[in-house]
Amino acid sequence: MEIVIVADSCCDLPYAYVKENPIEIMPMNIIIEDQNKKDNFMITGEYSAFYQAIREGTMPKTSQINAYEFKEKFSQLIKAGKQVVYIGFSSALSGCINSAKIAVEEIKEEIPTAKIAIIDSKCASMGQGLLIYYAVQQIKQGKTFEEVVTFVEDNKLKINHWFTVSDLNYLFRGGRVSKTAATVGTLLQIKPIMHVDNEGRLTPVEKAKGRKKSLKVLIEKLKEKIIEPEKQIVFISHGDVLEEAEQVKEALLEECHVKEVWINYVGATVGSHSGPGTIAIFFMGEQR
Repeated sequence: MEIVIVADSCCDLPYAYVKENPIEIMPMNIIIEDQNKKDNFMITGEYSAFYQAIREGTMPKTSQINAYEFKEKFSQLIKAGKQVVYIGFSSALSGCINSAKIAVEEIKEEIPTAKIAIIDSKCASMGQGLLIYYAVQQIKQGKTFEEVVTFVEDNKLKINHWFTVSDLNYLFRGGRVSKTAATVGTLLQIKPIMHVDNEGRLTPVEKAKGRKKSLKVLIEKLKEKIIEPEKQIVFISHGDVLEEAEQVKEALLEECHVKEVWINYVGATVGSHSGPGTIAIFFMGEQR
């Protein structure tokens, strides 16, 4: 039976890659200026317009995928003879994992033989995407459903997330930093260096003075944490600052000799909270 990876749109993978692989993306819900939309930006490519609207004062809100939506998607795949591995956005940042578990319980009552695994990635944005990439590699190598699930569970806490933002006020609005920290940090041009910890939470690690320094720190973190860089694909996501993302890419290729670098936008769901100007890098380490 064919294995299919299901993920929510928070994974921020390039749509071209998703189309070519056994991946099904379920869009999160975005509320923009009182309009409900699905986070299908990887298909529609509305990223720049979305970030420009935020710069002009729009405050998007997000809501998770509900249990009914998960049940519909999982049931459709199971009835088509698929085995389903859902690799979800960190449970510390969203309730999607719980909704998916409720859906599976209901499906199992109707189809006891259904093979569905729910994996809390403890990851965000292209960190989740990188974990999915490695899961797809396992499928391509002919691994069984159980082997794919075991691999993902064993390796998810090796996915490193390191990121910085250009404006602390977006993190304040999302409840990630205090008003005082946002105000003082903005005045002093302090840029936080953050990561996603083993519980899947966004955690401040250190501070850098100015944007250029913060990007250098990201590169230094990769040098410190990465294993076998010459064999690794590194993901970079950005909040509508492609030029800076390209600069980080060049540094990673020249200074760190990584095998390959992919760049994509921070999608609408995560970007609603991190704001324009975010730069994040994702790679595999011995641990986070």
